[in-house]
Amino acid sequence: MMQERPSLQLSDAVIFQKNTRREVLRDVNLYAYPGEMIYLVGRIGSGKSSLLKTLYGELPLLVGRGQIAGFALHNLPRKQVPYLRRQLGIVFQDATLLEECTVYQNMEFVLRATDWRDAAAIDNRIWYALQLTDMDHKAQAYPHQLSGGERQRAGIARALLNNPQIVLADEPTANLDPNASQEVMELFQNIASEGRTVIISTHNITHVRQYPGRVWLLEEGYVSEMDPEQF
Repeated sequence: MMQERPSLQLSDAVIFQKNTRREVLRDVNLYAYPGEMIYLVGRIGSGKSSLLKTLYGELPLLVGRGQIAGFALHNLPRKQVPYLRRQLGIVFQDATLLEECTVYQNMEFVLRATDWRDAAAIDNRIWYALQLTDMDHKAQAYPHQLSGGERQRAGIARALLNNPQIVLADEPTANLDPNASQEVMELFQNIASEGRTVIISTHNITHVRQYPGRVWLLEEGYVSEMDPEQF
């Protein structure tokens, strides 16, 4: 039986901090497969955001080799970065929605910006993403009318619009209350169960214990895999 190819792989990689080119992680050897949920844990400044930025092409991979969603990170022309990001769903700590647009219009803006043209296909895709995140009843609401959890779920819906292979989330529950955090984590769990790779940067060890997944510990300039039971 042929083994499934990793959706993400880094080999002997060095991760640098943006602008300063200061080395923050070295000898990085990681892999992830479709359907896995993976946590990045470590102190502030340990390199979690820099690693995520390297994965979505914000920072170049200057040392080592890497591939994500079929793109070679070590040989990625800048003009290819937008195409890479169409294969990724990126969720930030704050869902930066267009405040003057409804939730539906925010979704439509993203699809038209990524070359969707057929109105019916756009509408179908938006409703799929909103229903998946339980935000279909808020389609005509403006961002200021949403709770923090609803804003983040809208941000996740937006990240799913182009049917990404991999979802990268940088501290997605940091600004949420416990109930909203739980809803968001359950949503990520469902997304992984659909066969997508989900990588979450977090300080919330309770989530690591409650929602099973692999753990990548960033500490003293290195990344190691850790047993979740050790937390």
